[in-house]
Amino acid sequence: MGYLGTPIDSNNTFQSLQGKRFSGNGSTTAFTLDIAPASTLDIEVFVENVRQDPNSAYTVSGTTLAFSAAPDAGTNNIYVVHQAKSVATISAGAGTVNAASMDNTVISGHDALAAEPAGTDELLISDAGTIKRIDASFFQNTPAFRARLSSNQSIPNSTQTKMALATEDWDTDSAFDSSTNYRFTVPSGKAGKYVFTASITAENIDDNEFFSFTLYLNGSAEQLTGQAKQFSPGSNQTLRFTSIAYISLSVGDYIEAYVSHNEGGAINLRSAESSFGGYKLIGV
Repeated sequence: MGYLGTPIDSNNTFQSLQGKRFSGNGSTTAFTLDIAPASTLDIEVFVENVRQDPNSAYTVSGTTLAFSAAPDAGTNNIYVVHQAKSVATISAGAGTVNAASMDNTVISGHDALAAEPAGTDELLISDAGTIKRIDASFFQNTPAFRARLSSNQSIPNSTQTKMALATEDWDTDSAFDSSTNYRFTVPSGKAGKYVFTASITAENIDDNEFFSFTLYLNGSAEQLTGQAKQFSPGSNQTLRFTSIAYISLSVGDYIEAYVSHNEGGAINLRSAESSFGGYKLIGV
């Protein structure tokens, strides 16, 4: 008759039980085992082929087997069988865990992230079929910053003057220097395409005089992508305008915001209405 029932697992075998023999001498009560059992019930002890009571005939402490009375003398007349030894560990082979082996609770069974992922949090992604881990920062528009004037800034006539952006509203990567140089520097690993915006309010610009904003890259004016100019429509005007620039940057490049005018005398930038900021684009 053929075999009925669950097929026998011939791939994953258990380790053999361990044993130990001793020779009694009629006086020795303590013997040293090769393996430390967890309790007297984890081993079977026989003297002259008679099984000993694990509740009274012996005790174990580490690898020491201690009899309550010395076994009689004899050659290999004591033997011990470890019946609770750990079995072999079975590990899944490489490439054997597939979609059919996994349940949705692999994801849904874990706690939900209650906040926006930190830049160093890691995700799994398939790179042309190869699973790789990637920092969450690659999916965030960071670095990002916005800085503004702490007080009104006086701007002399016909001079490119750097905006003294001493107050930061945010700076995700601590990449903007608001204490000395008033500049944004591209951090390590953050090269790419950036967007920069400036919102500026200038006072007392007379008829046909102009006020301009210029983005400086590494100390030089970026004429093609970072310059804006506005002319006054009348006498003693307050000009408000916004400039936006798109630029590719490498690690270590730095950006500064400069303003200029030809009013004749000095003018003021309003602190509450003059700011500069930027962020890195993703996916381009």
